[in-house]
Amino acid sequence: MLKKELIQHLRSKRLLRRSRHSRAGGQSRGRIVDAISIRERPAEIEDRAIPGHWEGDLLGGTKNSHIATLVERHSRFTILVKVPSKDTATVVAALSKHVRKLPASLRRPLTWDRGLEMAKHKSFTVDTNVKVYFCDPQSPWQRGTNENTNGLLRQYLPKKPTCPVTLKPISTR
Repeated sequence: MLKKELIQHLRSKRLLRRSRHSRAGGQSRGRIVDAISIRERPAEIEDRAIPGHWEGDLLGGTKNSHIATLVERHSRFTILVKVPSKDTATVVAALSKHVRKLPASLRRPLTWDRGLEMAKHKSFTVDTNVKVYFCDPQSPWQRGTNENTNGLLRQYLPKKPTCPVTLKPISTR
């Protein structure tokens, strides 16, 4: 009872501090419709014995540049796809184009993070016959091979431009 009385004296009249933009129901951003959880993925994918199972992600670079990375879980073979923008239609079209070039035996399921760039995963599946599974929210370790590859690629594709070194002339006095 005392707690309620104290809360009434607060300027905001609320118990927890929240952003004005947050909602009580969770994230206010878009959601991936009919996302298939990584937990529904077949067990054969976990042991990496069969080639053709993929992990993917979208890397953002400097000056609004984007690269989709696809890493095959068995051999660690990596495909980098330059994508002009990170909107769903563009990413799905670019990935579909590259995945269709693969032999049919290497077109097995793809595991993606929760990024909205794959919100149109159903059209990707129809175009390529590759089923897409999504990781749990805030669980990048569920795509460990891809996360490791992205970390290695960050050396060459930094998020921020590196500051150029300015050399000052050395005085000869």
